[in-house]
Amino acid sequence: MSNRFPEPDVDARAGRLETTGYAALHVLLFVPVVVTFVLVVVSAVLVAVWVGIALLLLFVPLMRALVQAHRWMSGRILGAPTTAPYAPLPGGLLANLRTQAADPMTWRDLLWMLWAMTFGFVVSLLSLVLFLGVVTLPIWWYGVGPLMRARASVDRALLTVGRTERLEQRVEALTRSRAVVVDHSAAELRRIERDLHDGPQARLAAVSLSLGLADDLFDTDPEAARRLLNDARGTSSTALGELRDVVRGIHPPVLADRGLAGAVAALAIDMAVPVELALDVPDRLPAPVESAVYFTVAECLANTAKHSAADQSWVSLTHADGVLRGEVGDDGRGGADPRRGSGLPGIAARLAAFDGTLTVSSPAGGPTVVSWEVPCASSSPKTMPS
Repeated sequence: MSNRFPEPDVDARAGRLETTGYAALHVLLFVPVVVTFVLVVVSAVLVAVWVGIALLLLFVPLMRALVQAHRWMSGRILGAPTTAPYAPLPGGLLANLRTQAADPMTWRDLLWMLWAMTFGFVVSLLSLVLFLGVVTLPIWWYGVGPLMRARASVDRALLTVGRTERLEQRVEALTRSRAVVVDHSAAELRRIERDLHDGPQARLAAVSLSLGLADDLFDTDPEAARRLLNDARGTSSTALGELRDVVRGIHPPVLADRGLAGAVAALAIDMAVPVELALDVPDRLPAPVESAVYFTVAECLANTAKHSAADQSWVSLTHADGVLRGEVGDDGRGGADPRRGSGLPGIAARLAAFDGTLTVSSPAGGPTVVSWEVPCASSSPKTMPS
């Protein structure tokens, strides 16, 4: 069991009286658990006649609230946190209901309710009876802890996922993110090919043609040849600038020259909105991670400039315990939605390739905060940008 769940903190375990209080809460919540279980099951049956959908929209959140209360109590009794590993909800009543119905944790909640209505209820009731009985008080003194911890262990086993399930979820998430990254990389290659074909390649072809014509005209019309050479020089300069733009889109030179902190500071200088920087990262991090985080900051700052109407923005980067954490925020109007083509899904996919995560908080009226975590090691000391 120790391989599946966090090690309990013995000092953080609830004491005898607190544990008995949780047993009393279990008993008091017995009727609500039974009623909620029956209502959810009946509503699921009534889905065939549509009225069940409306009932499930009401009772599934009620079931999760009750289950969460017991999940919290089991964590307090055991002295170890018990998380709620529900699938994230996409938004929208029907979409949320479909996600909840397909979520294995919803079915585990129902299984737990069966346990809580039977053997779990007996354990809690027994602990309470031992406390209330004068003769049984010594038994309560020594027995309430093991009894309630046994019940809490079963609660935790049913209401959260173990190490095997977490690994399975991790593999599934990495498989999805790899597929997204592969698609993103293929799209990037097509974009680079298109940019090279439509820009530098066409201009270099024009330079070659101009040089050929100039070579033919040197003897007969030197002035025309000179004009063609001047045109070729201008065209080659333009082609060189376009090549630099393409290279900058692949790996910015400033990132290679100054590292992540310096490159982010350069981005902030170009912003019309004042940007407050808090950068505490090593001189050098793995190049792919630096590139992914740089483009993450660049995309977030671009969104701030285009959409937020903000007066102030901030960027923070920290590296500790092998994890690079970052945040970009602004005091603008808020309402940023990653599903509306803001570029955030692309950078989330880029970070996912490194087992990173990205979260967005943007309530109406602001502020907007985009934060992420990327596991990575460093081989150089931390410095602040000059």
